[in-house]
Amino acid sequence: MNKEQAKQRIAELIKEINYHNRRYYVLDKPLISDAHYDVLYRELVKLEKLYSDLILPDSPSKRVGDKVSGDFKKVEHDKRRMSLEDAFSVSELKEFEDRIKKLTNKNFNYVCELKIDGLQIVLTYKKGLLVTAATRGDGRIGEDVTHSVKTIRDIPLKLSKPIDVVVSGEIYISKKDFAKINQDQISQGELIYANPRNLAAGTVRQLDPKVVSARNLKSFVYDIEGDILTGTQLEIFKVLTGLGFSVNSDNKLCKNLDEVLGFIRKWDGSQGKLLYETDGVVIKINELSIRNLLGATAKSPRWAIAYKFPAEQKGTKILDIEVQVGRQGTLTPVAILKPVRLAGSTVNRATLHNEDEIRRKDVRVGDTVIVQKAGDVIPEVVSVVKSKRPKTSKSFIMPSSCPICGGKIIKKPGEVAHRCSNIQCFVVQLRKLEHFVSRKAFNIDGLGTKIVEQLYKEGLIKDYADLFTLEEGDIKPLERFAEKSSVNLIKSIEESKDINLDRFIYALGILHIGDQTARDIVKVFNTWDKFVNASQNKLESIDGIGEKVAVSIVEFLNDKNNQLVINRLFKNGVKVKSYSKTISDRLAGQTFVLTGTLTSISREEIEVKIRELGGKTSSSVSKNTDYVVVGDNPGSKYDKAKQLGVKIITELELEQLL
Repeated sequence: MNKEQAKQRIAELIKEINYHNRRYYVLDKPLISDAHYDVLYRELVKLEKLYSDLILPDSPSKRVGDKVSGDFKKVEHDKRRMSLEDAFSVSELKEFEDRIKKLTNKNFNYVCELKIDGLQIVLTYKKGLLVTAATRGDGRIGEDVTHSVKTIRDIPLKLSKPIDVVVSGEIYISKKDFAKINQDQISQGELIYANPRNLAAGTVRQLDPKVVSARNLKSFVYDIEGDILTGTQLEIFKVLTGLGFSVNSDNKLCKNLDEVLGFIRKWDGSQGKLLYETDGVVIKINELSIRNLLGATAKSPRWAIAYKFPAEQKGTKILDIEVQVGRQGTLTPVAILKPVRLAGSTVNRATLHNEDEIRRKDVRVGDTVIVQKAGDVIPEVVSVVKSKRPKTSKSFIMPSSCPICGGKIIKKPGEVAHRCSNIQCFVVQLRKLEHFVSRKAFNIDGLGTKIVEQLYKEGLIKDYADLFTLEEGDIKPLERFAEKSSVNLIKSIEESKDINLDRFIYALGILHIGDQTARDIVKVFNTWDKFVNASQNKLESIDGIGEKVAVSIVEFLNDKNNQLVINRLFKNGVKVKSYSKTISDRLAGQTFVLTGTLTSISREEIEVKIRELGGKTSSSVSKNTDYVVVGDNPGSKYDKAKQLGVKIITELELEQLL
């Protein structure tokens, strides 16, 4: 066979093998035996070895490439990848529908799909060829996992049309494959995996594609953007199927909420019949034109919602109650349970929140209790089965001294929390450090919980000011560190030194100060000097800050130890950027009225922005009102605006206007 003949034969084999891959992995309708398939595949590989310059991008042999070295590359998504708002009851679904009807007068249908318990993936195709596969990440930045995704045989390397598109879907592991993988773990004396979702996510992030390929990941794709023309979700499904993707057939067009509830009832409790794990139903507006009108909040689209099936509950025994110590020294009692399989993972611990909660539920060591996962994530004790209470059961008593450092436990009047009074408590200091480097604070890349703990235990850092004195020579000798990783960590620390004022205030870990409260503060005290010299009365005048929060801030700033650490931060190169606001008269003379719940930004922040641009806000609608901004669950102001013919805009439209 000469080269020209080999070229033709390679093209024929690729076309035939990809066709049979789709029949087997996507349609579940194979036409040939495994032995026949192997003959075709071996012939292709043999020819490609002889003529390596003839290998095509969509060759099945390209699915398993070389092992990736180093960290995953970051990928910036073409648009923000949002998560869905959750609903746990019929009343919440009715509220969802009411919001849609208030925001649009159009007729619409729903499409219901089973919610796959997997990992969201974003696939980018150029001229029909797969160029990038990325995780969702934080919605804006994901990780490049193309090398892993290419091994998933129901994801096409080449589409049936040479178009540019971006596709979204879920990667998952079937129940059968998950059970087989865990059986292999048991036979090898290894720990079993907790649940299919975590295993799928961990598998995609494997550096070795051969490991990924062996685990037989699968996918369902549900959305597409790019060189296509569609008007509904059902049309999107048809386009995706035609391009070669696997689309979940467990979906249904519903004309109203009653039909949606019928779909939910059909599957709630019947998930065991499926070949994959599901934890609910995704409900979407079918018509894309209606979706465009509705827009999105800062976190979620307004045109879709995820109904979560009721949490699975199991009975088990409380073997003991231990106490954990948090960042503010808060003691949290935790139930040590007899291990029980719950919602796809083995649970052996559950939070009991605080002593008052234990008293309210009358939880004792030795009790049989009902447990569930709050939001399918955090195990919690729901109730006690008192009919099974043994005579030997023991009531819980909050310790009078810290279980970590032995410090005295205090409880302030009016608070439910018990706290360790020793500010030098090992766990308290460790948790403060973890908070300081977290994403919403200094966001120091590479400083995870284990690394922070390692640095603290080795005596390299005692407080967060010490982080900025670290050098490569301090880190390189530590376990898990090489020259490159130590260089990268020092670089990350150096890059974090310039920080916005609100993030700096949040990073300090002041009791009762979350990231939103920090943002509210800097709008009033826009420099560090103004904030640090603020009086309690002035702090209390800020919306959302009462006496308790103001006292907490003043006490923190007046503490001599805190002052020393903050001064050392500045001495070690930390620079706090003042809060600045842009002023213009672009909205001069225009009046805005806000109604409903605004989710992307607080009402106070929007009012400030409008005023900064020369506009003004009002609490009532009149013929002189220019805009009525409608959020979720709008009230009578919305009806009056319609009656007077005042222009009504959504939160998204206001953001564009601002």
